[in-house]
Amino acid sequence: MSDIKFFNRWSGEGVVVSDVGLQRYLTIDPKLMPKTGARYAGNRFHKSHTFIVERLASKLMSSGHKSKKHFMSSGHNTGKKNKVLKIVENALAKAEQVLKKNPLLILVKAVENAAPREEVIAIEYGGARYPKSVDVAPQRRIDLALRYMTQGAYLRSFNKKVAIEDALADEIINAFKASAKSNAIAKKRDLERQAASSK
Repeated sequence: MSDIKFFNRWSGEGVVVSDVGLQRYLTIDPKLMPKTGARYAGNRFHKSHTFIVERLASKLMSSGHKSKKHFMSSGHNTGKKNKVLKIVENALAKAEQVLKKNPLLILVKAVENAAPREEVIAIEYGGARYPKSVDVAPQRRIDLALRYMTQGAYLRSFNKKVAIEDALADEIINAFKASAKSNAIAKKRDLERQAASSK
C-alpha cells in the first residue's frame, strides 16, 4: 500500500477487501486526486484498476437508468468532476465523523454489503419468457452497488431540502451497517429474493 493519501487527507492503510470474489475488481490504492481523465480506458477491464472513490464519483455524475428512462440529468448529475469529487470528499468526511473509522474502509465495506450475488434474467423458451436466476459477475456486482447507492442518494436529495453530501453520507453509512434504510441494501435484498424464487 502506498503512503499517498487520497484527497490529501486519508490513507488506505489497513483497508482490505474481505469479499474474495471482489478482491481483483476493487482497487483501493489511494490517489492524491481521484481523477484520471480516462487514461486507463484502453484496457478492457479498466474499471477494475480504477480507484473505488473515483468510480463512485463517476457514478454520481451519471447515476444510470431507471425503468429504461434517464434517471436524472441535471443538478450535481452533470459533467463537473471537480464538483462531484468535492461532494464525495464531504460525504466521506461525514461518514468518518459518525462511524469514527477510515472512510475508505467504510466505503469498501458498504460496497461489499450492497453488491448483489444473484439476479433474474428472462429466457425465452418455446415462445414464452421465463425468469431465471443467475450469478452476478464480480465487476457487475460493484457497478450495481455503486449505482444503487448513488440513485438512493439522489432520491433523497433531488428537489428536496437534504444536501447531496448528507444523502450520500447516509447511504454509505447505512450500506456499511447493512441496514435496509440504504437504497442499495434494499435493492440487493429485493433482487436476491426474486432470484431465490426463480431457481
